[in-house]
Amino acid sequence: MKYTPFDGSSKPFTIGLTQLDPDRWLEPDEALDFYLREKARLLTANRENVFAAAAGTEAAQLELLDFLIDYLPHRYPEVYQRENGAMIVGGRRVGLDDDAPLVVAGSLIQDDLAIMERQAGEWRLTAAYVAFPSSWSLGEKFGRSLDEIHAPVPGFEAGSRNAELIARMFDMLSPARFVERFNWAVNVDGALHLPKSKAEGIGAGAVELGEGGTFIRVERQTLRKLPRTGAIVFTIRIYSDPLAALRNRPDAAALARSFMEQLNELTLPQAAYKGLVSKREALISVLLSIAG
Repeated sequence: MKYTPFDGSSKPFTIGLTQLDPDRWLEPDEALDFYLREKARLLTANRENVFAAAAGTEAAQLELLDFLIDYLPHRYPEVYQRENGAMIVGGRRVGLDDDAPLVVAGSLIQDDLAIMERQAGEWRLTAAYVAFPSSWSLGEKFGRSLDEIHAPVPGFEAGSRNAELIARMFDMLSPARFVERFNWAVNVDGALHLPKSKAEGIGAGAVELGEGGTFIRVERQTLRKLPRTGAIVFTIRIYSDPLAALRNRPDAAALARSFMEQLNELTLPQAAYKGLVSKREALISVLLSIAG
């Protein structure tokens, strides 16, 4: 369990952006091959569900790919090597002209990729390779503006202070500045590919949860603005661990207490959006046992 934003460091339903050292932009690890194989499987089986790109986005896609093929071998030479029109990734060859630039870029890293471009005064999702969505589908968000994407999120609807702050941040973000933020969720499925919404009504009935069948899903997002095209790139890395893994940590009790605090602070609309109205009581019970 690498990241624990439920420790109080990243409050739900806040923008929560922090400065990011460019050397930490991407973080390949021992699961790289598994993620890349799963991406390739999903792309072959359901390409239209994981990749979309509007006409005119080729320049931004290519700028991102160019940046990656310079960044990755420099930062992680033990994993990535450039070779004759290809990238060697852990011994596997990825041709740099084998597909759309964004698909090639996403085939190099564990993270999903989304490109936002400013059009007619609004930032819109114009290209994306998202194999591992967290309870949403690419089809419902592709081509939409920031306000439309965030419309279902409590406190982020059009005209809200959060919506205004995000739009301003997108406008003002410098290409030299990298930022990151975290989300967390609780699921009864540890799969990476979760396109179905988990939102529920505020009157949803309580359910039982077992530690082994309950998963904490952490989403690490990074944002950066591409200097040539001015497009903004999201990277989205998913970490999914069983709730039981908390018990193995030396700080398990403190983490469980902070997690309970965040759960208790969620309003009913917030809990419903995260699919936690039905799970909150059982989850808090499990966390109480971990906290001792």
